[in-house]
Amino acid sequence: MPSNAGTTRLVIVESPAKAKTISGYLGPGYVVEASFGHVRDLPRNAADVPAKYKGEAWARLGVDVDNGFHALYVVSADRKQQISKLVKLAKEVDEIFLATDEDREGEAIAWHLVETLKPKVPVKRMVFHEITKPAIQAAVANPREIDRDLVDAQEARRILDRLYGYEVSPVLWKKVMPKLSAGRVQSVATRIVVERERQRMAFRTAEYWDILATLAVANAGEGPRAFNATLIALNGDRIATGKDFEPTTGRVKPGAGVVHLDEGGARGLAARLEGRPFTVTRVEEKPYRRRPYAPFITSTLQQEAARKLRLSSQQTMRTAQRLYENGYITYMRTDSVNLSETAISAARRQIVELYGERSVPPEPRRYTGKVKNAQEAHEAIRPAGDNFRTPGEVAKELSAEEFKLYELIWRRTIASQMTDAVGSSVSVRIRAVSTSQEEADFGATGKTITDPGFLRAYVESSDDENAEAEDAERRLPTLVKDQPLTADELAAQGHHTQPPSRYTEASLVKALEELGIGRPSTYASIMQTIQDRGYVTKRGQAMIPTFLAFAVIGLLERHYPRLIDYDFTATMENELDEIAGGDHAAVDFLTAFYFGGANGAGDQGIARSGGLKKLVTENLSDIDARSVNSIPLFTDDDGREVVVRVGRYGPYLQRELPGGEPAAPAEGEEGGAQGDRAPIPEGLAPDELTPEKVHELFLGGSGERKLGDDPGTGEPIVLKSGRFGPYVSSGERKSSLLRSQTPDSLTLEEALKLLSLPRLVGVAPDGVEVFANNGRYGPYVKRGEEFRSLESEEQMFTVGLDEALALLAAPKARGRRAAAPPLREMGVDPLTEKPLVIKDGRFGPYVTDGEFNASLRRGQTPEALTIEEASEMLSEKRAKGPAPKKKAAKKAPAKKATATKKTAAASKSTAAKKTTTAKATTARKAAPKKAAARPAEE
Repeated sequence: MPSNAGTTRLVIVESPAKAKTISGYLGPGYVVEASFGHVRDLPRNAADVPAKYKGEAWARLGVDVDNGFHALYVVSADRKQQISKLVKLAKEVDEIFLATDEDREGEAIAWHLVETLKPKVPVKRMVFHEITKPAIQAAVANPREIDRDLVDAQEARRILDRLYGYEVSPVLWKKVMPKLSAGRVQSVATRIVVERERQRMAFRTAEYWDILATLAVANAGEGPRAFNATLIALNGDRIATGKDFEPTTGRVKPGAGVVHLDEGGARGLAARLEGRPFTVTRVEEKPYRRRPYAPFITSTLQQEAARKLRLSSQQTMRTAQRLYENGYITYMRTDSVNLSETAISAARRQIVELYGERSVPPEPRRYTGKVKNAQEAHEAIRPAGDNFRTPGEVAKELSAEEFKLYELIWRRTIASQMTDAVGSSVSVRIRAVSTSQEEADFGATGKTITDPGFLRAYVESSDDENAEAEDAERRLPTLVKDQPLTADELAAQGHHTQPPSRYTEASLVKALEELGIGRPSTYASIMQTIQDRGYVTKRGQAMIPTFLAFAVIGLLERHYPRLIDYDFTATMENELDEIAGGDHAAVDFLTAFYFGGANGAGDQGIARSGGLKKLVTENLSDIDARSVNSIPLFTDDDGREVVVRVGRYGPYLQRELPGGEPAAPAEGEEGGAQGDRAPIPEGLAPDELTPEKVHELFLGGSGERKLGDDPGTGEPIVLKSGRFGPYVSSGERKSSLLRSQTPDSLTLEEALKLLSLPRLVGVAPDGVEVFANNGRYGPYVKRGEEFRSLESEEQMFTVGLDEALALLAAPKARGRRAAAPPLREMGVDPLTEKPLVIKDGRFGPYVTDGEFNASLRRGQTPEALTIEEASEMLSEKRAKGPAPKKKAAKKAPAKKATATKKTAAASKSTAAKKTTTAKATTARKAAPKKAAARPAEE
């Protein structure tokens, strides 16, 4: 697209990938350059504050709260070179087009560019929601001005988050642990995860039984001869199911009016129904109809990508960003389910081509969003362009990860414009009378799909892995009222109520969206932040809060409940939307929130109580640090309260008598000063601290576990945890666990074998003893100073003298050692379809696909690592690209060493310091991972 004759235009976008794609559509006369995202921000720390502001009282905040909340912006250090380049280009062109993203964040970047570059030429704003040639040309032809209302809304959000983070985080530093962070949205998200874990901790399971009958039709026509039916009522009273039990007691809810069958009752009833006639008492048939799902918005894309592709929120958004910037999909941060007329036409044409005329409804489908406080003005996420490219057409152009996400988006978009799925559902009731004259009612349901409609293209997944897929059919025989049936089998079956499922990233995003908290541009960063800050860990897909999170949320709930109130946080989002719409002033909103008053956030309590500043400073002395760092678990049989304490070096268990006095150790438990304490093993979830587990931990005191006694010496054999990992000990003998062994599964027999090392294999003809042992580089045999590696750990216990001497006689392998066998073969990566293995490296175990490697994180073990976690770790590595090769350092000339009494004394002093430092380092390693010093703000 040529510019006006002799006119040169500078087009500024956020990323180089976006710049490359757009430059191909504009042609000569246009220079397309990237800003690399945000070009300036509030100062991150004191070093960022310009010298002339360092003496100001408000400088630490970066916001002058006494002068209209004026923000102090500084250019990021890593952007200065690019800004210089943009300033130079701005002087060489006739016009500037700001082509940043269409949302508030993009609008703010555009405004910051103008403020930073201070151009002397006309500046225009061009917006688009897909990067295709027609869209880019239309955007150039129809520019607009920067929307100051959107900029004000984004700036107000940024300042609000800075005030929240910088005022509340220091409270956590003083009362919980240094360098923690609080954030307006991250703290609320953490609270949601903590509340779910509390529900799981309070949960008490209940057992209930019913009967599964396999019933048969005498003369079956079309359909199956036999089907299953479940006992649902006895003598007119409903049989209890999981929903009828109190989650905190495991007892039937008062007034439920149900029959609670136990195992004996269910088996006895099944026996009394054997051989009795069964009769159909009711048949109800209804039409079945299911409408298509709306096209993807940011949250639903993240949810489905997690369910179907096992991608984290960050992975999903990174991949979607690449698809958008390279012109494959529309903008991926949106909460609009709307499709343009062009997109609807493209979808309907493609449906006819692929599925036929009958799959297209007479009228196009239009969707209305259900998201609370929805405000983004884009389309839904869909394939880009006026003619959608099928997955097959783009397969060779995309990586495996990109292809799978594109296919997901394409299928969802196509399905949204297809016909309903239709069929019929049937509900059947059957009765049998037992030998004791008990009336037992059984129920069965069936579903038949006569026209799958949109289900041909897309079936939505569920967070419940046991849920039935929507395209699944349950066919029943043709049944009529009073029809006799025979029971082929009557099986009593037991069930247990289950605690509420932990949140996954997908379900947590859904919960935030339903509460009206957060926005499409923030969901992925929220998920990552609460993990980076040490508040949440992941086990597979499940999100588990740490005890640190319990302490932080406990403090905020008790002393600043409004700050993590769901409605209050959603209301703030509402008011930010009003600012974006020009209906509310940002300064009034911020003033009410920070200083108090009647405007803006005042309606929610913080302003009425004097604002955030007063709330934080006045309440600080009321906070008891010991109390907020104590998480009560239960009172044991001896009247001792068992609590989790969050300490500087990690959480631990402590027992107290009423009144707070430490309890004495019980009989059989460790005594001494630590008798009332026990460490909590890393990776143990809060809901797993049951009374039985707590008792087990206190028996071990320092985390030790007695495996048994050595039959030869009579000495106890104890499993311990040391600085270099788990080991077994008996008397003076010690031996580390092998790489293939885990503390949880270690047996007494295996411990005895470990303690036999080094094992005397025999004596060589020259009288020198030959040993087998395990070392840093694996198992080996040794004769004098000669070593040779063994192929497997088991060989240490089985190798004979002749075999060992033959190995020792062979020449040493030159060059690199033979590759050790992998610790574990995991299977195929769901994204790249490459085989994944876990290997043991110089710095510990790592997972690899043969091209990229990712070290296992703290708390992860080769045995417990899931294929999804491994895939996510490698995906993050791929996104970063290969590590740059380091230049070989030049060797410094060796200095002549001189030994003097002074240097010897200094060496001795240094050694002592190293010993002290090593002890401190060991202690620090036990502490949970700490966040960066800068408070989080979202």
